[in-house]
Amino acid sequence: MSLRRRGAFAAVALAAALSLAACGSSDGGGSGKSGNDSAQKADVATGGKDFTKAGAKTAAFGTTAKPGEFPRTITMAMGRTTIPKQPKRVVVLDIGEFDNVASLGIKPVGWAPTQQGDGIPDYLKKIAGHPQQVGTINTLNLEAIANLHPDLILGSQLRAADKYKELSKIAPTVFSIRPGYTWKSNYLLNAAALDKTAEAKANLATYDRKVADLKKALGSNKPTISMVRYMPGRLRLYGEDSFIGTILQDVGLPRPKNQQEHELAIEISPEKIDSANADWIFSGTFGDASKTDESAATTNPLWKNLPAVKDGHAKTVKDETWYLGLGVTAAYSVLDDLHSYLVK
Repeated sequence: MSLRRRGAFAAVALAAALSLAACGSSDGGGSGKSGNDSAQKADVATGGKDFTKAGAKTAAFGTTAKPGEFPRTITMAMGRTTIPKQPKRVVVLDIGEFDNVASLGIKPVGWAPTQQGDGIPDYLKKIAGHPQQVGTINTLNLEAIANLHPDLILGSQLRAADKYKELSKIAPTVFSIRPGYTWKSNYLLNAAALDKTAEAKANLATYDRKVADLKKALGSNKPTISMVRYMPGRLRLYGEDSFIGTILQDVGLPRPKNQQEHELAIEISPEKIDSANADWIFSGTFGDASKTDESAATTNPLWKNLPAVKDGHAKTVKDETWYLGLGVTAAYSVLDDLHSYLVK
């Protein structure tokens, strides 16, 4: 098909999708789902009634297709979708999907950063190629996506359930339930869509070996680890059901009691920064530090008097890998960082 004809086709598909959305169509678009998309997104957000169920549900997604078999039908968060041929032009709607695709040797043609103007994360630059930005994770540019003529779109229900109908008119669209603690199952789901399951399993096996090596190096006397993140309007202690939480669990690193929660995070005020007490404290900052409570927290005498701070065991880590990474490449980086800090 010529570029002009493909462009015309994409424009027609996008117009049809937008028309359906404007008319409030109840057509599931092949998703097999009905109901309020906003409610679907809220259910799997922090504290939502389906938050803790997302892991088991995502693990059941995938395909029965054999390696190399196309068309293949993928079961996923929005129901089922069929991918007619091996995808070559992939658009990713979050950093987790970006990491997943790039780690499998595929350079996406389009991606959605967390914020407008964000560049490709440093840890992905060597394997990312030069994808075009298609809005942000919360404000997708459907026209830009259509103009890239993708043959596969990867994202999540939590981020973009309300855009699924429009996206699926542009190209087969595969959604996990949510990013975060489900990252390994999300990886296998994306790999199933790309016919890269063997490669994904090999990369997860490498992750497991790195985990085993770190556990052995640490021995039996493992320190407690506290995870702090400064964000505009929020100060969080990260729980067990988070990307970083799963890595710490895999390594067997214990958490303070107040972080032994099946939640993404627990929010505190700067005046309660002593709640972060542990043998080691690892802090990340999202965006501009001046727009967060980081200064208010770290100038607080309660912070300065924490044993970890006095002992030099309070470290600032890369937010883009420890908190925003959400994929196996970021997980490798976190394990390397943990080894450098904790193993003498």
